[in-house]
Amino acid sequence: MHQENKSWFLRGLRDGVPIMLGYLAVSFTLGIAARNAGLTAFQAALTSLLNNASAGEYAGFTVIREDAGYVEMAIMIFVANARYLLMSCALSQKLSPKTGLVPRMIVGFDIVDEVFGVSMAVPGYLNPWYTYGMMSLAIPGWTLGTGLGVVMGNALPAGVTSALSVGLFGMFVAIIIPPARKSRVIAGIVVISMAASYALFKLPPFSSWSSGMRVILLTVVISGAAATLFPVKEEDHAA
Repeated sequence: MHQENKSWFLRGLRDGVPIMLGYLAVSFTLGIAARNAGLTAFQAALTSLLNNASAGEYAGFTVIREDAGYVEMAIMIFVANARYLLMSCALSQKLSPKTGLVPRMIVGFDIVDEVFGVSMAVPGYLNPWYTYGMMSLAIPGWTLGTGLGVVMGNALPAGVTSALSVGLFGMFVAIIIPPARKSRVIAGIVVISMAASYALFKLPPFSSWSSGMRVILLTVVISGAAATLFPVKEEDHAA
């Protein structure tokens, strides 16, 4: 491994530790959902290893529990995970134009909310090895937590398992606060996004939409408006 890539990988490992710990706790509740759907610990852990997507997996386990067909499952998971298409487009612009197809595909395998947010916060162009480092901890943490949830979840009080799902909210705050403190524009966009998200959650017909569809709508509208009104100069992006 090239020395520079090694340095980025180790940095990604360091920043991936809190993500792993958060995933270990949150995926525990996912394991309980998998168990209720009739999956074994191995089946649930394998699902998390290959998907690493909370909303999509919850949707899949729900469809399995309801004994629905493959078409319903495909549609449900597509809607739940559609926001990752937008994340992929954004992160592809963060990578250097010299980055090859294979590294881009590896990064694309684990574009989840937290890994995406931390990767986007890196100044300048993103070295893929940084994301590899985070993935090396995030994926095993998510997989292990899901398996443990199947084995041990029902033995814990309901209040404890419910409390575990709060873990990732702290991680989201940690991702948002640093750039918001440096830029009033970002801080304003964060506040507007939160208010708009709450409004769509309450107002019909948006309240009947899935959370994934609401996220897509808000992402396209707010990010498009922000990019038009407050464009980032190219030299600020270059490493």
